[in-house]
Amino acid sequence: MDLVIGPLDLSAHVDEALAVQAAAFGLGPDEVAVRRQIVQRHMTYPGARALGAATPAGELVGFVYGMPNDRAHWWSTVVEPYLRAQHNDAWLDDSFVITELHVHPAHQNRGAGRSLITTITDTAAEPRSILSAIDTESPARGLYRSLGYTDLARQVLFPSAPRPYAVMGAHLPLRRP
Repeated sequence: MDLVIGPLDLSAHVDEALAVQAAAFGLGPDEVAVRRQIVQRHMTYPGARALGAATPAGELVGFVYGMPNDRAHWWSTVVEPYLRAQHNDAWLDDSFVITELHVHPAHQNRGAGRSLITTITDTAAEPRSILSAIDTESPARGLYRSLGYTDLARQVLFPSAPRPYAVMGAHLPLRRP
């Protein structure tokens, strides 16, 4: 991997990060505008932090951000009933949530995503991590499983999301190959 992984001032580089997310996730300008506000709000939460993956020339090609989970946050209020139905709602406590992890398609499958998520969770004070991913067999879900994440709830529906998600959790530190 010829990328540099390091701290990212996500508030200052939100447009670069969202360009990566748009390329990786197929987002249009309206969705990017909504996510820009969400990211800016998230970065004001206690413990929120971000890492970036940049080329040697400084081009941002991947990022991850997360924070200690809070049951009062919107994401937790949506996933809690699904987790409770599977007797997994305790995962919402003492967990570091991976809010977003994206790598530009031109730089995927080279270890950047694995490096970003393991680096950010290695500094978490919480004993476990949770995240949500589109509920389909994908390279992202394969990566998460290889790191020790398991399904805590599936077919989770978020308002305005066209496809269902899975909520996954892993004990920290994440598994290494």
